[in-house]
Amino acid sequence: MMENEARQNDTIIQVKDLKVNIKTDDGILTAVRGVDFEIRKGETLGLVGESGCGKSLTSKAILGINDKKCSAEGEIIFDADGLGRTDLLKLKPRGDEIRSVRGKQISMIFQEPMVAFSPMYTIGNQINEATLLHITKDKKKSKEISLGVMKKVGIANAEKRYDQYPHEFSGGMLQRALIAMALVCNPKLLIADEPTTALDVTIQAQILELMKELQKDFGMSILFITHDLGTVARMCDRVAVMYLGRIVESATALEIFKNPQHPYTKGLIGSVHKIGTKNQEKLFSIEGTVPLALNLPAGCGFYERCTQRIEGVCNAYDPTLVQVGQDHQVACFACTGCPKDGACSGCGKEGGKDA
Repeated sequence: MMENEARQNDTIIQVKDLKVNIKTDDGILTAVRGVDFEIRKGETLGLVGESGCGKSLTSKAILGINDKKCSAEGEIIFDADGLGRTDLLKLKPRGDEIRSVRGKQISMIFQEPMVAFSPMYTIGNQINEATLLHITKDKKKSKEISLGVMKKVGIANAEKRYDQYPHEFSGGMLQRALIAMALVCNPKLLIADEPTTALDVTIQAQILELMKELQKDFGMSILFITHDLGTVARMCDRVAVMYLGRIVESATALEIFKNPQHPYTKGLIGSVHKIGTKNQEKLFSIEGTVPLALNLPAGCGFYERCTQRIEGVCNAYDPTLVQVGQDHQVACFACTGCPKDGACSGCGKEGGKDA
């Protein structure tokens, strides 16, 4: 009991059974289908998966900034200053309470720095907007704070850059400005949605190193969204692997790379080029494509693409996350046993939902 209480006190945000539904002409598309994870104080959680698996929708649901066609349900419990432990989904999307959290206590680095800024306003003006809204109404003091953060993220000649427009910045410098805008209010949680997309390898390394340094300085937690496993190994403490709107495996970064359990996780790791492999050796490829999350059949969403599928089980039952080790969970019947009573003829493992 004391251990659970200590863990709860150490948890800054907890996402429970999150679903995001999208209205389409063909019906309701459930893009996020019951996601569960938590992030502890000062740690980095990597959310990994193919494009279209629901990573960005999950992150935007935390801030309540998904498109109007999207509706979210479940719980997102955040330890918010002034509000206590609060379910963010219950707050009005345009209300004062969520605005006291959004940008100040939880901030976000969006995917494309080239389109994240308005071309109509200077970089300083756009960074300063959050400072004026959440920290001080004094314009002189606000500018000082904004300039201080710009210098901290490595923007040279910050006083001059403050009055320049986005088109006058390079891609790497825009990314630094975007990080400055996200950190200017010293948030508890930073959501980084593929923050190194479209940057060259050298700049990527600089940005990642910068984020690690700033995390130590600010003492913040990070939700790091990416499909780059090399970045995950470098940045993350724990990893949640996402497929078709669900978390299929969750563990420490070391455990994920050392002992992956789910066939999808194994496929992702196997598709990464490794130093020392022969030039003629082909990279592993997961066959098939991700199905559309609309009118899905019963069973595991990875069934059609899985090499370890069990006929009559994986296409009939829906796997849930099961503990397979310390801080290691996986949703796969081939890994955890079948939901049937007794032994399964397909895998020979003992049945039962808690197997």
